[in-house]
Amino acid sequence: MLLRVALIQMDITLGNVALNAQRAMQLTANLPECAIILLPELWGTGYALESAHELAEDGMGIGTSAMREIARAKKAYVGGSLLMRREGGVYNTFVLVSPDGQVVADYDKTHLFRLMKEDVFLSPGDRLVTADTAHGRMGLAICYDLRFPEIFRHYRNEGADFNLLVAEWPLPRVEHWRTLVRARAIENQCYLLACNRVGRDMNNTFAGHSLVVDPWGEVLLEADATEGVYVIELDTDRIAAARSRLPVQGDKRNDLY
Repeated sequence: MLLRVALIQMDITLGNVALNAQRAMQLTANLPECAIILLPELWGTGYALESAHELAEDGMGIGTSAMREIARAKKAYVGGSLLMRREGGVYNTFVLVSPDGQVVADYDKTHLFRLMKEDVFLSPGDRLVTADTAHGRMGLAICYDLRFPEIFRHYRNEGADFNLLVAEWPLPRVEHWRTLVRARAIENQCYLLACNRVGRDMNNTFAGHSLVVDPWGEVLLEADATEGVYVIELDTDRIAAARSRLPVQGDKRNDLY
């Protein structure tokens, strides 16, 4: 089966949720219908963490509303992370919205990135999340999580066919990004859709180079370092083909690790 997916590699205006929501709507306006649309990490605010409590949403804010509208308009699952406020703190939360505009899954970033002071301003998540969708089971992850292969192996053990990763990955470590995205796809014989931001904030230049990698580790799509919309069709039959040809999951030594 063929699935059309879109990565919205956008620049982000620091702390301006309304402007960023407007930009996301503009970038997706001319998309054809898609199965999955991904926005970057913290696409509504960027790393304006000093104002996290003021900018965070409760599930009914501008960012969530924009994602719901895009999902309904394009009949797609829409994912991206937002600052979310709940009892206990503010979280960097991956929100997944269904084609009918309902939030069907949310994942709080479990590994907080100290170089961006996430550990100072945000609370860490305490659970890993897969979402059952019309297109298969999807594991959710955010940026720094990419460096922790245990997350993605957990998702493989849970039967994930796709892993969705949203990021604000800086330019100096772009080669780490390329290598780790491919490695996580190869290790787990899953499609990995990785949407990164572009542009600058006060301290960082972001790499772009959003990626779609198939279960064999083949890079099907790699964006450049400019803002844009990147669309590709995926053949989901490649998941079963890779797992059948190379049955890694059945050869694990669970008695040793």
